[in-house]
Amino acid sequence: MPGIPIKSPGLLIVISSPSGGGKTTVIHKIREHRPEYGYSVSCTTRKPRPGEVDGRDYIFLSETEFVKHIANGEFLEWEWVHGYRYGTLKHTVNQALEAGQKLLFDLDVFGARSMKKAFPESLLIFLKPPNLETLKRRLKSRAEDSPDNIETRLHRVDMEMEVGQEFDRIIINDDLSETINQVIHAIDQWSKTQRP
Repeated sequence: MPGIPIKSPGLLIVISSPSGGGKTTVIHKIREHRPEYGYSVSCTTRKPRPGEVDGRDYIFLSETEFVKHIANGEFLEWEWVHGYRYGTLKHTVNQALEAGQKLLFDLDVFGARSMKKAFPESLLIFLKPPNLETLKRRLKSRAEDSPDNIETRLHRVDMEMEVGQEFDRIIINDDLSETINQVIHAIDQWSKTQRP
C-alpha cells in the first residue's frame, strides 16, 4: 500500500475461524493480557446484535454507505459473509502501522487472505474447532442466530477449514486458557522472527 514502508515497526495479526469458532472471545481475552494491542473495528451492513455498540464492536453501515466506501477506494479488503458485507478501512491499518502498533483483526478466511496479499509480513492465525459437534453447540448456545442462519454458517465450515490450512499458525480452540497462551506465544515468536 502506498505510503507504508515494507519494514514497518507495526504488526498486523489476523485471527479467523468458522462462525462459533471463538475468534471474538479470544481477541477480547488477548487484549486483557496485552492492553497495548489495538483492534481493527470492521465495517458491516448487518444489524447490531443485542449488546453490540456501533464503533466498538463494528461500524454499522447501510448498504448505500458501504458501497460508497467501496467506490471511494477506502477499504483494504471487503467480503460478502453470510449475506452481509464486511470490510476493513485502510486508514485504520495505516494509523496502526505508522504508530508501530500490534493490531488485531477479526476476519473471515477470505479477508485474511486479502490481508496477507497486501501485507505479507502479517500473521494469520486460524482457530480450528476441536470437532463439528462442538462448533454446532457453540453456535446454538450463543443464541444469536436462527436455525436457518446456523445451517448457513455450518455450510461454510468445510471451505473455511480448507482455506485455514494456508494460515501461518493453526491452533485448536478446545480449552480457552490454553488457546490464549498459544496465540500470545505465536504473536511473540512471529514478532521476533519477522520484524526488523
